[in-house]
Amino acid sequence: MDLVVLAAGMGSRFGGLKQVEPIDEEGNFILNYSIYDAVKAGFDRVVLIIKEENLELFKERVGKRLEKVVPVCYAFQKITDVPKGFEVKDRVKPWGTAHALYCARHVVGDRFAVINADDFYGYESFKIIADFLKTSKDNEFISAGYYVKNTITDKGAVKRGIFTVKDGKAVKLIESQVEKRDGEIVATPLGQDIWEKVSPNTLVSMTMFGFSKKLMTRIEEDFYKFFQKPADELEKGEFLLPDEVNVMMQSGEITLYVQTTPAKWYGITYKEELEGFKQAISDMKKQGKYPIKLY
Repeated sequence: MDLVVLAAGMGSRFGGLKQVEPIDEEGNFILNYSIYDAVKAGFDRVVLIIKEENLELFKERVGKRLEKVVPVCYAFQKITDVPKGFEVKDRVKPWGTAHALYCARHVVGDRFAVINADDFYGYESFKIIADFLKTSKDNEFISAGYYVKNTITDKGAVKRGIFTVKDGKAVKLIESQVEKRDGEIVATPLGQDIWEKVSPNTLVSMTMFGFSKKLMTRIEEDFYKFFQKPADELEKGEFLLPDEVNVMMQSGEITLYVQTTPAKWYGITYKEELEGFKQAISDMKKQGKYPIKLY
């Protein structure tokens, strides 16, 4: 099973970006901890989706450590990687998370998980995804469902996919802006201003999914359709993974299972969170959740 890591958002100077600040004395990044947990849970290959110009930097600062415990391969998210017969005009950045997977279509195996490079998920969540994929059918996907109260920060708003779940299956997945206000949690769909109170135990997506190759087939089909849009829409539009999953779910093409994880999310959405995160990692090592020397 592959662990696919969305890492093309990392810049060429790792130390200059808060998302890839070292979080322990050994200089490990968040993704080093994610991969440690994933291998422990049963994943046996890592696919890093990166910018091609960062390849040597990744090999030096990430790959050397990881290759001691798991095979690592690389895929490049390129703005020029588009369906045959189309060309790119007036576009500076790639088209988002579903485009990143499109760029890895020739690399990814039959069963795989997808995570963000700059989110800390916890071992329990990787175990949930790995165990499901070992016996799942092609039309069965899974997401770890985090309690929204475990995924927010006091520093400001964050993006989360809010689930509507019935009998352990997702009915709807809406990408939203979520934040704390006056001791309560409120959310609005992205691009709208319809803020509503949500329960602290509402389940949300942290872009931690388990898929079959069926997703890749759909992404290839839909990206071709995406490129048939008017030029002005292509210039600003995004091709996003949660949207693709939601479309497949609504059409009945797949069933998306949501399994609750008790894990607490950590990230560095805001720079002020870095020191608290480092302390949390240090505490986990003292508790024996991670070895003092990770690799």
